[in-house]
Parts: sequence; C-alpha cells; structure tokens
Amino acid sequence: MSMKLAEDESKIQIHLPDDIHWEMLDKSKFFFLGAALFSGVSTVLYPVTVLKTRQQVLVKHKPCFKIAVSIMQHEGLKGLYRGFGTSVMGTVPARAVYMGALETTKSSVISCTTVKMGVSDVKANAIANAAAGLSAAVASQLVWTPIDVVSQRLMVQGGSGIIYKGGIDAFKIIIQRDGVRGLYKGFGISIATYAPSNAVWWASYSMAYRSISGGVRSYGKEKTVGSPMAVAAVQGLSATIASGLSAMVTMPLDTIKTRVQVLEGESGYKKASVGQIVRNLVKEGGLSACYRGLGARWASMSISATTMITTYESLKKMSTKNQDFYGFLH
Repeated sequence: MSMKLAEDESKIQIHLPDDIHWEMLDKSKFFFLGAALFSGVSTVLYPVTVLKTRQQVLVKHKPCFKIAVSIMQHEGLKGLYRGFGTSVMGTVPARAVYMGALETTKSSVISCTTVKMGVSDVKANAIANAAAGLSAAVASQLVWTPIDVVSQRLMVQGGSGIIYKGGIDAFKIIIQRDGVRGLYKGFGISIATYAPSNAVWWASYSMAYRSISGGVRSYGKEKTVGSPMAVAAVQGLSATIASGLSAMVTMPLDTIKTRVQVLEGESGYKKASVGQIVRNLVKEGGLSACYRGLGARWASMSISATTMITTYESLKKMSTKNQDFYGFLH
C-alpha cells in the first residue's frame, strides 16, 4: 500500500447529510409521504399520550404504570386508543401545515441571516430552526387545537361526568354547549406552550446535531464507521437532548393547557382562569404537581422526536426533486 493511499484512508470521515431546503422538494410527494409516515408514528405512540393526559388531570399523583394497568383492566386495549380516530384524522392536515411553515420559514431565515446579516453558519441554523419551530407551531395550532380538545376529552371521559359516543358526538356536544370557541379552549395557552417548545426543540436539536456530528467526524478519521448508522445515532441522541430541554421548560404550561381543555366545563368542574388552575395545582402538590406526566411526556417526546426526525430527514431525501425511491435506498 502506498504512503499516499494510507494517508487518504486515515482521513476517512463520516459524511452526515447536507440540509435539504424547501425549494429542492417535490411538494406533492413531500406531503403525501409525510401524511403516511407520520400517521404510522402517531399510531405507535398514541397510548403514551393517553397516559400522560390522564396523569395530568388527576388530583392526586398516580404512576403511569398503575394508570396503564387500570385502563387495561377496566377498558381493555381500546382504552389506550380513546380519541385515536379523531387525532389521526387531524394529524394529516396539521402536519401538512406544520411541515410547510417549518420549511418555508427555515429557508427564508437562513437566507436572510447568512446573506444579508453575515451571521455564521452555526448561528444561522440555530436561529432559523428556532424561528421555523415557532412559526410552524403557531400555524399548526389553528388546525390542531380543535382536534386536541376533542381527542383529549375522549381520552379521559371514563373519569368525567360526560360519556361521548365518539369524536363526532364529542364535537357536537362541545359546539352545543360552548359554541365554536369551545373547540378553541386553551388556544392561547397552547400557543404559549407549543411555540416556545418548538423553538427550544429545533434550536437545541440543531446545535446538538452539529456539535455531536463534529465529534463523530473527528472519530471517523481514526476508525471507519457506517455512515447510515452514525447518522441515525446522531439524530436520535440530538433529538433526545432537545426533547429533554423542551419538556423541562414547557411542562407546567402543558399541564395547565391540558386542564383548561379537558376539565373546564366538564361535570363537577367550574370554569376557572389560568391563575385559578395554577393555584389548584399548587394546592394539590406544590410545584411538582405542574410536572405530573413529565416522565411520560419526555419519553413520548424523545421516542416521537427520534422517530420523527429520522423519518423527516428520510422524507425530505425521498421528496427531493429528481430523486427516485430506489436511488434514495442506495
């Protein structure tokens, strides 16, 4: 082996994927494949969301495991999928709005910050991802909040005074009792929860991904590591870190949001302001009451985010213009 060849082999690096921007995507393929892929992810992770929601509305803390056992004993497997039909139907348009807003904002901000403001590539990506997460959350909540309200009412109906026959029945009852605004209960707190949550998540993910991938590239100089496996590992670890930060920052808001959407107007509960809900939570268990369901939420966010980001990056590759599916596989 020549010295030149040996030198070249010692510099082998792991090539992590370049960013794929909005203008590079085949939009019809992007949205069609996205709807199919994310519906599958939602199906797998839905029971964790049910457990988290039930844990948040309980007056006294109860471990997720005990809640799951209770549901299986009294309601069977279908208890872990209450509201699923409503949720998955709403996921398709909400995801379409989310992905569209995310990619268009990211491309616009990156162009503005790097070209016009001269910001470094690392900072530009962090800023762009934070702005994209923020705008995507706000846009998608216009579609998602009514779905969220209905599906969450169905998730906890076993413990409330009203029994719904299904998503359509819940929709009708909410409209009859509270009008259209009933479907948007907690919209403000949802924006206050998901907007910063998405901004923190995407900014954290961007920074973690670039930091970890830099270390992986350096390691790759000394030892050859399979690129697809390395990419998946970096994406998964970055997503878990981002999910942890996001969950910690916004968990109290998520608990308040859930109570506003689920308990307000239900039998046995009086309408209460956000301030009153916070006071009730503090009375029930102090600050820790605001973090009920944190473990389930972190686990759900981490698994969902890891699956989502690997699926999302694969989706963008498959949806790139002039990129066929078999070419993607190879």
